[in-house]
Amino acid sequence: MPMFLTQSPAQGPGSFLRAPVITDLDALQADVAILGIPYGDPYSIDEVTNDQTRAPDAIRALSDRFCRGRERWDFDLGGPILAGRDVRIVDCGNVIADPRALTGHYARAEQAARKIFASGALLITLGGDHGVPIPVFRALDGKGPITLVHIDAHLDWRDEVNGVREGYSSPIRRASEMPHFNAIFQIGLRGQGSARAEEVGAARAYGAHLIPAHELHEIGMRAVLDRIPDGGRYYLTIDADGVDPAVMPAVMAPAPGGVTYDQMLTLIHGLVRKGRVVGMDIVEIAPSLDVNRITCLTAGRLIVNFIGSAARAGYFDRAAEQPRRERVSAAD
Repeated sequence: MPMFLTQSPAQGPGSFLRAPVITDLDALQADVAILGIPYGDPYSIDEVTNDQTRAPDAIRALSDRFCRGRERWDFDLGGPILAGRDVRIVDCGNVIADPRALTGHYARAEQAARKIFASGALLITLGGDHGVPIPVFRALDGKGPITLVHIDAHLDWRDEVNGVREGYSSPIRRASEMPHFNAIFQIGLRGQGSARAEEVGAARAYGAHLIPAHELHEIGMRAVLDRIPDGGRYYLTIDADGVDPAVMPAVMAPAPGGVTYDQMLTLIHGLVRKGRVVGMDIVEIAPSLDVNRITCLTAGRLIVNFIGSAARAGYFDRAAEQPRRERVSAAD
């Protein structure tokens, strides 16, 4: 068993936003923690190490492109990304995997996420395939009720594939079984994936709000935001193939259409202002398929917007954080 749950990013890419690398999670003091979870629960031996496992470091490698400097003006946010606030951002590296125990990294990922949440930091996860949020979902027990907001072309409600129940086709099904999640909003659905009529039926029976891409484009993201209850806690999980392939082409299952970059900013900024976003992930990026690295660049921009919006909403104002949490709890 390794001494630490995570290891430093590859030497070449460096850390996210050139933040300090902290792998001793018991000593963590941070407002924002970046965590790479490269490996999922494979459906076949070919998926043990796939293109998506390289994505966390590929995103980190573009830090100087999606954020030239924290002091520079960011037109997505209307000012420098941290708005003059003292925000402690750290990179916790990548969860360690063991080739002799192909699912052991999920246990380490859950432990790492629990330590990060316990420290009070806001967790941003870099995948990996869409199975990797599942251990993070488990680590959120005790922080509910949480509204899950899911960006994806695909439904992700399979109960199992090849006997695997925590793979990339099942994260929303697994979340629906966790009592700390309540409402689920699935935005950008389109085309065909692994879902069959029985999975759609299960999602509808649960009460999941299914918002296909064509409906999103007809009514707009602000109308979707209006459906999400105010004053709660939220978790945002982003499958890159849910976003318009014009800005996120490097995915294994591309689908025409999708959530535009402007719609993603509207969602992120609006969700942060609604209540408390307790975490976010971006998954399913296949770096070898990228075009001019635009997919990794877009991923970085979405995260920068999340951090910048959270800073402006007072998430990291330490003197005010406890009263804010008490207000959110009272709203429950």
